[in-house]
Amino acid sequence: MSQENLQILQSGNLVNAKRLDLSCGLTEVPREVFEHSETLEVLNLTGNALSSLPEDLPRLHKLRILFCSSNQFTTFPEVVGECSSLQMVGFKSNQIEQVPDMEFPEELRWLILTDNRIKTLPESLGQCTQMQKLMLSGNQLRSLPESFAQFANLELLRLAANEFAHLPSWLTSLPRLAWLAFAGNPVAPAPSSDDIPMTDIPWSALQLENLLGEGASGRISKAQWHSGNGSAPRAVAVKVFKGAMTSDGLPENEMAAALAAGRHENFVDVLGRITQHPHGAHGLVMSLLDEGFMNLAGPPDFESCTRDIYTGGQTFSLGTAHGIALSAASVGVHLHARGLMLGDMYAHNILHHDDGRCRITDFGGATFVPQGDLGLKQALERLEVRAFGILLEELLDRCTGDTAESRAVNTMRTLQAQCQGTPSERPLFADIQRLLESIVP
Repeated sequence: MSQENLQILQSGNLVNAKRLDLSCGLTEVPREVFEHSETLEVLNLTGNALSSLPEDLPRLHKLRILFCSSNQFTTFPEVVGECSSLQMVGFKSNQIEQVPDMEFPEELRWLILTDNRIKTLPESLGQCTQMQKLMLSGNQLRSLPESFAQFANLELLRLAANEFAHLPSWLTSLPRLAWLAFAGNPVAPAPSSDDIPMTDIPWSALQLENLLGEGASGRISKAQWHSGNGSAPRAVAVKVFKGAMTSDGLPENEMAAALAAGRHENFVDVLGRITQHPHGAHGLVMSLLDEGFMNLAGPPDFESCTRDIYTGGQTFSLGTAHGIALSAASVGVHLHARGLMLGDMYAHNILHHDDGRCRITDFGGATFVPQGDLGLKQALERLEVRAFGILLEELLDRCTGDTAESRAVNTMRTLQAQCQGTPSERPLFADIQRLLESIVP
C-alpha cells in the first residue's frame, strides 16, 4: 500500500494531504511531500533506507508527528529541532549512536528512541518541558542528563535493556511519573526464566488453533494441550514471544516476571513454560479465559499520549468501579511483596467480565525492584501508586450512582487525590487495599 501511496503522491492527484505513509525502500524523502506543506500533519517514513532528512523539512510547518523508525540513521537529525510544531517523534530501530546537543521542538511530548546504540543524551533535551512519554529501551545508556529532573510533565518512561547500575536520584521525585520500566539493567537483576520453578511443556504437546491476539512482544493463540496419561486435551492459551526488542524491553524479562509473579486471583494462570520450540522461541502456556472477558479500555492514541481510550459513553456502576480498583490494589500488594513492579498499570492491560471478574494481562513493563534499599523500594511503589490513582480517576469519572452512594464516591475521590499527590506522601498499596476493603459500595 505504501508503494501505491508513493505513486499517488508523485502523480500529483493527492490534494491537501494531512497524513502520508511511505514505506517502500526510500533513500531520500520525495520532493512531492513538500507540495503539502500547508496541510501535512503526520509523516510516516517507517521501514525505508533513509539516513538523513532534507534540510528544508521545517517547510512542513504544520507537521505534528514524524515517524522514521526502521531506517538507517546513525545520528539523530538536527533538522528535526527546527520543526516547531512537532509533538511526537519516533526513531525506533535505527543505528543511532549520537544525539547532538541541539535545540529540540518546544512542543515535543512523545519521543521514541527505542532499539538504537545511544550511550549518552544531551542536556538540551531537558528543555522539552512538555515531555510526557519518553521511550529509551534497548540502548547503551548508563545515566540520564540532570536536566531531565525538570520533566514535571513526564508520565511514562522506558529505560529497559540499557546499562544503568543505579537509577537517577531524582527519578522517583518527578511529580507526574506513573509508568516506569527498567528491566534488563544491572540495577534490576532478574532471574533467568529457566531458573524459576515451573512445569515444562514440550511444543509437541500443543496443538495450535486460532489466533487470539498479538502484541509487541508475542502472539497468543488458542491451543489444545495434550498432557498425556490418558487424559483428555485441555483448551489453553499459548503465548509465543517474538524475541525482538519492544518499547517495554526484552521479551525474556517479561517472561521471567510473569513466572516470578506467581498465582493471584487477578492474574491469568501460567500453567507452564514451553520447551523444544522448533525455532528456539520462548513461550508460556496459560489458562484460557472465558469469551466474556473484554479489555477495560483501549491503549492511548496520538492525541491522548498517556491516557487510555474508553468507548463513547462507557460507564460503570459504583460496585464495578470499586471491584476493579480493589483488584488492581490487590495486585499491587502482591507484586511489590514479591519485589516486582508492574510498570504498566493501565486499564488497557485489564480484562474485565460483566460478572465482576478482572485479570491483569501484561507483564511487558514489569521490573524486579532493587532490593536492600527500603527507601528506594517504597519510592518505586509510590510511583506505581500514581498509575493506580489515574486508573481510579478514570473509573470514577465514568461511574454512575445515586446520592446514597456519594459517601463511598467521596472517599474514593479523596484516595484518588492522595495517590496522585506529592510522591513521598502517597499511600502504599497495602494501605489502599485496606481502605477499599472498608468501603461498602
